[in-house]
Amino acid sequence: MSKVKVYSTPTCPYCHLVKEFLHQKHVEFDDIDVAADHDAAREMIGKSGQMGVPQIEINGKIIVGFDKPAIEKELENL
Repeated sequence: MSKVKVYSTPTCPYCHLVKEFLHQKHVEFDDIDVAADHDAAREMIGKSGQMGVPQIEINGKIIVGFDKPAIEKELENL
């Protein structure tokens, strides 16, 4: 099974919404706090070219923001 990563910060309300959404879908994911892990923040920016959170990586595809239709589409491919 492919990994799902959520790049987030503790104070981001949309990050919390994404994680709650994934929990409701019973999707296991790695929660990466880019506010505390600067190497992970650089990795995230390198993958997407974006600094905003949340960013969700599913099957190697990066989704920036809580884009529910895009997340659901990628989850179908897990």
